Amino acid sequence: MTYLTKLASPLGPLSLASDAEAVTGLWLEGQKYFAAELEADTEERPDLPVFRQAEAWLDAYFAKWDLPPLPPLAPRGSEFRQEVWKLLREIPFGETTTYGALTERLKAAGIPASPQAVGGAVGHNPISILIPCHRVVGADGSLTGYAGGVGKKRFLLELEGADLSRFYIPKRGTAL
Repeated sequence: MTYLTKLASPLGPLSLASDAEAVTGLWLEGQKYFAAELEADTEERPDLPVFRQAEAWLDAYFAKWDLPPLPPLAPRGSEFRQEVWKLLREIPFGETTTYGALTERLKAAGIPASPQAVGGAVGHNPISILIPCHRVVGADGSLTGYAGGVGKKRFLLELEGADLSRFYIPKRGTAL
C-alpha cells in the first residue's frame, strides 16, 4: 500500500508518497517522471507521522530556518540509482557539484559509471528537494537536467544561497 498527501509550497503543490514508515516519493507539480514508481493501490493519508515530519522539514527549508532532521527516506530504484542518490544526499546545503564529479566519485568507489548514466539516475530521483538533485549542475556552466524545470532548480539554489555567478542562469521571466 502506498499512502499519498499534497502540501503547498512556494514552488506550487508538492505530492508526497509513503509506505507509512518513510517517504518514497516527492514530486513537484508537472515534474517529469511524476509518480513513476507508484503502485496502483494508493490511499490519501495526510495524517501519517512521516508526512508531518516531511512537512516540518519543508516548511523550515522554504522559510530558511534551521533544518530539523530529515524524515526517513526510502526511494525505490536500482542499485546504481541508490548509489547516485546516496551521493546526492552528501552535497552540502547551498553548494553544487557536476554530473562528471559524481561520476568520478562512483568510479573511485569501484562502481562503473558515465555522466550520462549519472544524469539518468539524477533525473529519475523520486524524492525531489529532500534528496537534493537540484544541486547537480552541468560542467559547461548551465543549470540543466532538472525534472522539475530549470526555473525551479534556480529558485531552490537561490533559496539555499548557492553561488550561481559562474553558471548560465535563465532569465527571471522563465516560468517556475
